[in-house]
Amino acid sequence: MLILIILPSFIKAVKTITSIMKKITLAAALCFALMSQAQTKRPDNWFNLDATKDGVNGVSTERTYEELLKGKKSTTVVVAVLDSGVDYTHEDLKDVMWTNPGEIAGNGIDDDKNGYIDDIHGWSFLGNKDGRNVEKDNLELTRVYKDLHAKYNGKTEADLKTKEEKKEFKFYQVVKADYDKEVAQAEATANQYKFIRDAVAGVLDKIKKEKGVEKVTLDDLKAFDAKEQKDKQGKMIAMAQAASGMEPDELVEQLDEALKGMDGSRLDVNFDTRSIVGDNYNDINEKYYGNADCKGPGAFHGTHVAGIIAAKRKNGIGMDGVADNVRIMSVRCVPDGDERDKDVANAIRYAVDNGAQIINMSFGKKYSPGKKAVDDAVKYAESKGVLLIHAAGNASENIDEIVHYPCKKMENGKTAPNFIDIGALSWKKDDAIVAPFSNYGKKTVDIFSPGVDIYSTVPDLNQYKDASGTSMAAPVVAGVAAVLKSYFPELTPKQLIKILTKSSVKTYKNAKVIKPEASRKGDELVKFSELSKTGGIVNLYEAVKMAQGMVKVKG
Repeated sequence: MLILIILPSFIKAVKTITSIMKKITLAAALCFALMSQAQTKRPDNWFNLDATKDGVNGVSTERTYEELLKGKKSTTVVVAVLDSGVDYTHEDLKDVMWTNPGEIAGNGIDDDKNGYIDDIHGWSFLGNKDGRNVEKDNLELTRVYKDLHAKYNGKTEADLKTKEEKKEFKFYQVVKADYDKEVAQAEATANQYKFIRDAVAGVLDKIKKEKGVEKVTLDDLKAFDAKEQKDKQGKMIAMAQAASGMEPDELVEQLDEALKGMDGSRLDVNFDTRSIVGDNYNDINEKYYGNADCKGPGAFHGTHVAGIIAAKRKNGIGMDGVADNVRIMSVRCVPDGDERDKDVANAIRYAVDNGAQIINMSFGKKYSPGKKAVDDAVKYAESKGVLLIHAAGNASENIDEIVHYPCKKMENGKTAPNFIDIGALSWKKDDAIVAPFSNYGKKTVDIFSPGVDIYSTVPDLNQYKDASGTSMAAPVVAGVAAVLKSYFPELTPKQLIKILTKSSVKTYKNAKVIKPEASRKGDELVKFSELSKTGGIVNLYEAVKMAQGMVKVKG
């Protein structure tokens, strides 16, 4: 599943506030969340800034280019973005897209004989040769539950004969409990969002009718005499959001968009769009399916990720990515829902075979029935010297205990040496530095990276927006790794990981920070070093200095 939080920051806060302040009304909780968000704003381009020079915990991109890399030679690095698709026509991305040198666009011929026709900027494993594309899919949990439910529904352990059946039956019971819980939570969340949306929209409609206006202002909200309880709540929410700079109608639009994503398809056992692809899904070794539409529908996530890594620097428009000599290869394999292991494995292999040196994977899920195929693809990437960078996930969970797939630990117990997991940081300081949604793990998460309120490219009409998630933290690291590989091409994935982790800034290592689980348990402070292997924050400046000590820089 795409690891991204694109809704307004107040919606994230709602879950936190309502879970720990159960004695106050929903409206009061929302108001508290809204007002707390309105008090602060992220610095522009913060993820590229420097703690010493700019006072914010970015990765020191600008300082590195000015002080350490100015006048140095670099080589072009191909970074594959395995994601929902990338808008390769975007004004800030069109000049940094990978273009297949062996393919002639639009001629319907596999010119380079790689098995993929017209793969100019990448490939999609979520479509068919006729141009139809998958946009939505359900969760892997839903798919696993569906298969097991058909097999074990209505049965007891006494009905089973073999050890294998009894073992699988126990697993089914765990899956069923998980599925039932997800269904209940999804329904409750949708109802909550609908209440908020209707309360705000109701107030706006009444004000527009009374005043004969098309747009409602903060002054209009203040002057509105709310008599009914729902109107009072809607007014309070809308006023707080208007004070933070978002127009009331935009708030309703955002909530409508959120509700669209709660249509139930992710948990619907009868929802299946795989037939669009037309592959033999049970053949895990099948490779040649899909189409060349590597943008596809729903390319917000992948386009945002691509911009963080490589949006064209110093062109005077939009924003600057981290890396200055990169080509983005778009490999579409993640729908709105959970990615499928077969597609992920094939996406990794496609990227490797077509020259990617770094792969960004901003997605993850709770179950992985085809893990072996993904493991084999990861090992294949290792054999070809390709680094994999993976977002740790947004469930505020300890992924040492709750596995977040794909993962660096193989089925054989070994750890992939070319695989690194990234947690997300906020631009805020002190005990609020860790993103409240970020997964963590003393044994699993390698480093933390900027991942809150990141401004980057989004598809269609050359737009830019903020988004948050470990999805944003991973491409920051991918950008840093790409700079290292570009200026120090001799570096192997193992060396890159060593540099990224060893050079990470340890300013907060022994500082007490709010544990991400606080969103469920209240503010619990822990040492930052307990949330990752290193207790470090990725930093390009320090990484380049370390690399200079290992490899002679050309210039």
